[in-house]
Amino acid sequence: MRKIDLLQQAGERLFQAGIEEAAFEARLLLCWACGWTRMELMQHDGIPAEGVDRFQRAIQRRSQREPVAFITGEQGFWTLDFHVSPETLIPRGDSETLLEALLDHKPDRQSVRSILDLGTGTGCLLLSALSEYPRAWGLGVDIAPAAAALARRNAGRNGLSDRVAFMAGDWAAAVGGRFDVVLSNPPYIEHADMAHLMPDVAAYEPHRALDGGDDGLVAYRILCRSLPHLLMPNGCAVLELGMGQADAVTELAEAEGLAVLECRKDLGGVERALVLAFS
Repeated sequence: MRKIDLLQQAGERLFQAGIEEAAFEARLLLCWACGWTRMELMQHDGIPAEGVDRFQRAIQRRSQREPVAFITGEQGFWTLDFHVSPETLIPRGDSETLLEALLDHKPDRQSVRSILDLGTGTGCLLLSALSEYPRAWGLGVDIAPAAAALARRNAGRNGLSDRVAFMAGDWAAAVGGRFDVVLSNPPYIEHADMAHLMPDVAAYEPHRALDGGDDGLVAYRILCRSLPHLLMPNGCAVLELGMGQADAVTELAEAEGLAVLECRKDLGGVERALVLAFS
């Protein structure tokens, strides 16, 4: 089958399944199925039989709204590439806002020596931060052992295994000591809103990493109580926020003696990263 016909059929199938960027995702999955770059895709007309079979299986999975990252098994984030699995959230570009804020508040790349990531998932935040601070070591904590194991694989993939450790545990309750930087992308979706998530998320990504309780703030209460005991003097914490949560989390933080240094918006204009320190 010709490439153009294969892509047209796949794009129509994905469009009918409700995929907004159907044509783009069809090309992306064909590149993955054949092991091609986008440039190589443009240079080929015929498709190897094994590539066709792999592509059609991928289109079948995507038409059932399985995320592309779970089909390919990987996702880019910041400047690194990460293995992903249904045990963790897929790294998203909005979360890169936390790293941008951190780099602005800790511009001296030699000054940060220790970084803690609570709810580490794939390890994308922690490992990306370590790639920017060459003298730092890191600890990532996740309640799911499979997530911690995946993060260890990602450390190896990105050449950072000797500067990081991952453990399964109940967040800050499992951690002793203080850190120059604390990062966290906690569960923050209100429980009632879980039923309205896109099917790509609701059916495939782990609910424990999404559900923030009745008001979406359960994890922030724990974090704000813990941060005064986890931060070094002159340290800072950067927390990811859900839409419309900046004021509520600011109030929780200030009640625990923390100062809000910045609330940074992502590219979509959502207040996404809250930077905290001792007041």
